[in-house]
Amino acid sequence: MTKFDIQYSAIRKAIIERKFASLNEMQRSAVMQTEGPLLILAGAGSGKTTVLINRIINILRFGKESDFAPQNATEEDLRFLMDYLNNPLEENREKAEKLCAVEPAKPWEVIAITFTNKAARELKERLTRAIGERDSMAVWAYAFHTACLRILRRDIEKIGYKDNFTIYDEDDKKRVITDILKQLNMDDKAFDPKKMMNEISMAKDNLISARLYAVQAAGDYYKGKVSDVYTLYQKKMKEANALDFDDIIMKTVELLRDNQDIREYYQQKFRYVLVDEYQDTNHAQYVLTSLLAGGKNNLCVVGDDDQSIYKFRGATIANILEFEQQYPDAKTIRLEQNYRSTDTILCAANEIIRNNLNRKGKELWTDNSGGNKIKLHRSDTQEGEASYIAECIVEGVEKGMKWSDFAVLYRNNALSNSLEGAFRRNSIPYRIYKGRDFFSRAEIRDMFAYLWVIENPSDTLRLKRIVNVPARKIGDRSIELAEDEAARNGISLYEVLQNAKNYQSISRSSNAMLKFIEIIEDLRDKRDVLALPELYDEMLDKTGYAEMLENKGDVESQNRLDNIMELKSTIIEYSENSENPTLSGFLEDMALYTDADKTSEDEDAVLMMTMHSAKGLEFPVVFLSGMEEGLFPSFRSTENDELLEEERRLCYVAVTRAKNQLHITCTERRMLYGRTQYARPSRFLEEIPENLIDSNISKRQQMQQAMIDKQESDYKQKNANVIAQAYKTAAYIEKKAASIPLTSAQTSLFNVGDRVKHRAFGEGLITSSKPMGGDFLLEIAFDTKGTKRLLSKSASQFMTKI
Repeated sequence: MTKFDIQYSAIRKAIIERKFASLNEMQRSAVMQTEGPLLILAGAGSGKTTVLINRIINILRFGKESDFAPQNATEEDLRFLMDYLNNPLEENREKAEKLCAVEPAKPWEVIAITFTNKAARELKERLTRAIGERDSMAVWAYAFHTACLRILRRDIEKIGYKDNFTIYDEDDKKRVITDILKQLNMDDKAFDPKKMMNEISMAKDNLISARLYAVQAAGDYYKGKVSDVYTLYQKKMKEANALDFDDIIMKTVELLRDNQDIREYYQQKFRYVLVDEYQDTNHAQYVLTSLLAGGKNNLCVVGDDDQSIYKFRGATIANILEFEQQYPDAKTIRLEQNYRSTDTILCAANEIIRNNLNRKGKELWTDNSGGNKIKLHRSDTQEGEASYIAECIVEGVEKGMKWSDFAVLYRNNALSNSLEGAFRRNSIPYRIYKGRDFFSRAEIRDMFAYLWVIENPSDTLRLKRIVNVPARKIGDRSIELAEDEAARNGISLYEVLQNAKNYQSISRSSNAMLKFIEIIEDLRDKRDVLALPELYDEMLDKTGYAEMLENKGDVESQNRLDNIMELKSTIIEYSENSENPTLSGFLEDMALYTDADKTSEDEDAVLMMTMHSAKGLEFPVVFLSGMEEGLFPSFRSTENDELLEEERRLCYVAVTRAKNQLHITCTERRMLYGRTQYARPSRFLEEIPENLIDSNISKRQQMQQAMIDKQESDYKQKNANVIAQAYKTAAYIEKKAASIPLTSAQTSLFNVGDRVKHRAFGEGLITSSKPMGGDFLLEIAFDTKGTKRLLSKSASQFMTKI
């Protein structure tokens, strides 16, 4: 390295740092570190989006960090930069930035992956303001599923799908699973469709194919049944040319992993890979990002291990905790300065999360010193709790605050009922932050079914939904017969309908079927001729759907008509904001759309939501309701250290949503699910220092609580043998049972096929029952604990039929 290199790189660095002078020291360090693997541990409210934006700007404008002068740099260039550093005139800025650039990336060489469309949209908007629309649109700033869809649309034919594949949501998926259970003669009470869906989803999150799942399920009755369903489910999905949400990630990994040319194309294309919310990635997403970054190894992941709260969705906290092990040369930068909350709120959050052992460790701090104490209020009942929250909100609004300044968070949705009642009584406008409520309505699902069939006629599930809506004299029996013909001939249901005249079994409905096909084919022909809003109008007219609702003439039908016209507003909005609006593009956008993507800043209403839904949001005033043992943390989590730490992370997330004032509420007695029980304040409250809290809980109540805690402890100690008995091993049971003489007249309390609930092992299905020594040896496939063998009589102390 020459003296010239040393001088040039030092001045270059000083100019670039001044460009990002508005950032704090650690933020600026993260922006300047462009090469190699980088872990940015970004605490709540620490400005991680600002860092991501500025890091992309730095990569595009100045290129990579370097200790060497750019090629062809001259002494004259060095003098110019020295003058500019001392006297930064605006007219010299553009030239100075060009002289500081070392191999700057092209916009399309950067991919920034987020978890929600809303986050991706915010990233794009802020990039547009900084670097202009043309360059910002070329950056691959997308949510995980959207980025994968772009990759799949280009090359999915390499793994046996057509590029006009359909996307199935959870409702579609459930309908397919339910049909499969019927086809396999499996009782949907013994084999709950939702549990089947969860099993399959977890397998896909871990990149376990149906074939591999079958191998792993060998010898386990319940998992064997799941395997049968999984295998047939994937077969039906392939036939329908459809993917579910989990497939979108898994199939992208499959495409990249098994096709070297495609993998190398993207590895060479993306010089820089950035991933937001890395703590929420599952195994499939982890593998995907590793594959994409495999070329240059310039992988920057941003996340917060203390905010990893989606284990139930498959998120793996190990991805962020073990990042430095996967990339030994990785650098780690901690963003600990918080720009959201008061010092009081941050101190409480720090003290709570400090009790977790499985974390990287960081300490949030702020210049926003002091702040109001946290208000802790304990009511007699949940009605009293709801009234207290309502009164606080009304009082705040009377002092000049807006309804939308307030948010009420709870551990689960069941806690919202009493709150809603109190808000209605006090005329408080509120909105429950849910999910896809508008898109879940029957008429909206019908509209999307039509649009999907126009795009992909192989989509049998959607085709069956709308083939006789409005009524066309194509009955369920005719469709069953048509499906039989499809299966016999190895073709799609749509192809059978196209050739209905050729099949004797459906001859009665053939004319109606052909008329329906004529409508769909006409609309398919017009996809490339009409703009999307006009195509939608044509669809409503040709299918007769709008006319059907108009003819009914009742209030409900008018509301449904209003809804399908509201969907047209969404189509128009998409068309106006999309560079190249297409039917497939619109359907993809809507398939991935959730409540988190809505922007409702103009709606002045109190927001109510679960703590999980609140992640990424912030409010001036936050209420954490139902802060009681058994609710938060849940009873289930208190028996497992890993689950308890996740609950504590969720509490940390909830606390750090508050900007100015945090209220925490609990009750002495709570009725939930029709049962009233005494409620103990959450252990998380004990982890907050007393000097940070303004509480209405008296010393007398605290003494009463201590007595109750002792009684509970004594009870558990006294009944410890019950728990021990529940966990006897199968070998011990068989040995003991073998010593008991067999009697002829014996009847079991449980039968094969019974669904049972065990105090220790949870829910399961009895798959075998054998007489043994005056009792019956039961083999039970538990949903979460695997297969166990228990004696009927002793098991009956801890187990009941469902």
